[in-house]
Amino acid sequence: MALLEFRDVSYSIGTRQIVRKINLSVEEGESVVLLGRSGSGKTTLIKCVNRLTEPTAGEIWYKGKPLRDWDRIRLRRTTGYVIQENGLLPHLTVAENVATVPRLENWTKADIEARVSAMLDAVGLSATTYATRLPRQLSGGQRQRVGIARALAANPPLLLMDEPFGALDPVTRFELQKTFQALTREFNKTTLFVTHDIREALLLGSRIALLCDGEIDVLASPEEFLKASSKEARMFLATLATDRRET
Repeated sequence: MALLEFRDVSYSIGTRQIVRKINLSVEEGESVVLLGRSGSGKTTLIKCVNRLTEPTAGEIWYKGKPLRDWDRIRLRRTTGYVIQENGLLPHLTVAENVATVPRLENWTKADIEARVSAMLDAVGLSATTYATRLPRQLSGGQRQRVGIARALAANPPLLLMDEPFGALDPVTRFELQKTFQALTREFNKTTLFVTHDIREALLLGSRIALLCDGEIDVLASPEEFLKASSKEARMFLATLATDRRET
């Protein structure tokens, strides 16, 4: 059974269709990348999953039941969510940010402290050094690492990643991509990952769903995507050759 399913999902604002008739199943342990240009509907689909936005047609199923049957709070506590600007609470320390969901779930103090330490170590930040710092005392890459640690802290089945590395410099971005890739494999996480970067999609996706004008244009493994013949796919793939010539 798929962990997450989009069944004829559409979303419109007035007469403008943002996404239309999306059908997509995400299996447990899979990393599906939503690739597309700005305005193609990628973030809308992510927001529909955690019910920040409600589809205007169709339905989404999660863990075997429709999202409409989920309590919103319970749903959001069973999904890890990382956005481009990390969303850390500025008045809380790193440890307090990572502990947000375990604390809300009434974990014991000892369990929270152990989990925070383990998650910070997993993303390459020593708890001894960073636990008591505030977000403003961290670099952009460090804040994103904390965001990932927070998303993983309560061991959610599903991670929602909305262009989490888009604002970082190329080297830091690549380091975090590799860290994230290793973590999802280690913890066997199911991921829905939004990006407009073809390299990121090819590196992190077990499958790539290319969105064009609100519809899935191509759904393929990275290896298959490299051979895709659609016009939109070829436009994305052409950027790979362009960047090689420029370097």
